[in-house]
Amino acid sequence: MNFALFTAGRFDALVQRLAERVAARCPPVVANNPERTVSQERIEEILDECIVAALQLLRENRIGILGRARLKGALRWELREIGYEEKFADLTAEKLIEHVSRSHR
Repeated sequence: MNFALFTAGRFDALVQRLAERVAARCPPVVANNPERTVSQERIEEILDECIVAALQLLRENRIGILGRARLKGALRWELREIGYEEKFADLTAEKLIEHVSRSHR
């Protein structure tokens, strides 16, 4: 296991890449629509797929509780900047932390 530091540049790149993947697969106009044509289950599947693809960098670098909190906040903020509603940004950030926690056991 590699215990290299998770640098700020790599951290920011991961968050940005993940937010871009989410936006490409499930744009804000779709996710924020109250009359969804996409089911909640499908949205969660899309989020899971995007997160799993982004986790390779995290597998190489173990992050602690503070790193996870920073990661969660940064992703939430990045998604809100793109145009997602708070509820969707929170759901995505929570799913990311769930995946990170499972992969670091």
